[in-house]
Amino acid sequence: MIFKNFRVGKVSFLNRIVVSPMCQYSAKDGCPSYWHYKHLSGLLSNSLAGGLVLESTAVSKEGKITHKDLAIYKKKHETELRKLIIFLKKIDSKIPIGIQISHSGRKGSANLPWIKNGNPLNKKQKSWKTYAPSSIRRSSKWPLPEKLSLKKINELIYKFEKSTLIAKRCGFDFLEIHMAHGYLLHQFMSPISNLREDSYGGDLKSRCKLLLEIATKLRKIWPKNKCIGARITGHDHCKGGLDTSDAIWLSRKLENIGFDYVCISSGGILPKTNIKFKPGFRLSICKKIKKHIKIKVRTSGLMNKIYLIENSIKKKNIDFVAVGRAFLNNPRWILNQINKKNHINNVPKQYLRAFINN
Repeated sequence: MIFKNFRVGKVSFLNRIVVSPMCQYSAKDGCPSYWHYKHLSGLLSNSLAGGLVLESTAVSKEGKITHKDLAIYKKKHETELRKLIIFLKKIDSKIPIGIQISHSGRKGSANLPWIKNGNPLNKKQKSWKTYAPSSIRRSSKWPLPEKLSLKKINELIYKFEKSTLIAKRCGFDFLEIHMAHGYLLHQFMSPISNLREDSYGGDLKSRCKLLLEIATKLRKIWPKNKCIGARITGHDHCKGGLDTSDAIWLSRKLENIGFDYVCISSGGILPKTNIKFKPGFRLSICKKIKKHIKIKVRTSGLMNKIYLIENSIKKKNIDFVAVGRAFLNNPRWILNQINKKNHINNVPKQYLRAFINN
């Protein structure tokens, strides 16, 4: 089951394991650098993955996490992203390639993760003003974000629309909207970060208003012969935060809008949460959500064993997975994991000699 062709919407994936979007913080003025060509081509050539999602890509300058984020709001970004897609498609035209678009909100204006643990930039490092649903710090170490005005919210919706049009012209096979990991859309949904008293704050329906407005606009723009999904928060793992019932409500709304899948993540709204890491630690959340929706459910989070993925799919807890760290540790992770007897047909013919007993 796991290594058979698998459809999400109108897009056919080679199998049920996709390369997860992984920020590389190596862009030049928002454009892919040589590192991206090296990193992504290695994954396409060696991973045996069924699909690949480009890293979280900012819809505006202030929506970046760091100065080195990929971006998708200028003509130059479109030109360079299109070049990248053409290059990657020459390596393997059968593997669908998607892009995840996002806005960092109050998590932006940060150092690179390997510099000062990704803490906020200072003025000498060219910090910038960040925005959020409410003027609430991420933590005592982070600057006070500016509350988004209604005018700014309308501008934000337009920026997501513009970025989607660019992604469409670039030739991506699927689109993923980032609504998790403590970024701006997650900030609107979570009661921890959204204390607004207008139509974009209050109960869950109001806190999700922006998410659903953006989702509705992008569904109309994105081609019907491709697929569109969202990475959402299954649980904040914080007192007073989102829980799985909130994720179920959002998932059903996205399904009604016409989304093809949701990818269940969790945590991230604060620097420290009560999340407990173990293999498949989000599967119980996914199981509850999947019972209430018909669209596909993907997840990530230490899904680094083939048997764990297979069992989870057989039990109908999920439909497919996004794997990141395992591929970074070993791009040929799948080759090392598969049962040679049962999955020999999935081995490239160029490698078959290594799988045949002498």
